[in-house]
Amino acid sequence: MENIGDALQLMVVGMGTVFVILMTVIYLGKGLISLVNRYAPEEAAAKKPAVAQAAQVDSLTREIIAEAVKAATGGKGKVESIIAK
Repeated sequence: MENIGDALQLMVVGMGTVFVILMTVIYLGKGLISLVNRYAPEEAAAKKPAVAQAAQVDSLTREIIAEAVKAATGGKGKVESIIAK
């Protein structure tokens, strides 16, 4: 029975140590994220230049795309716009 007591004590100490180390990693990670966001914020995304003239999509292509969206979404999807390059 002495071995069971030693085993339980060792298990509790080991699990406690792992818990403390994991919590330390979590809070240090959160702190690092806060510091990076405060002192090195993400640069604003550069706006894409406007397309001078959008290419026209013929009606057959529009119908094919609409049917593909309908089939893929079970009739719940809707094509609002098509941008051709």
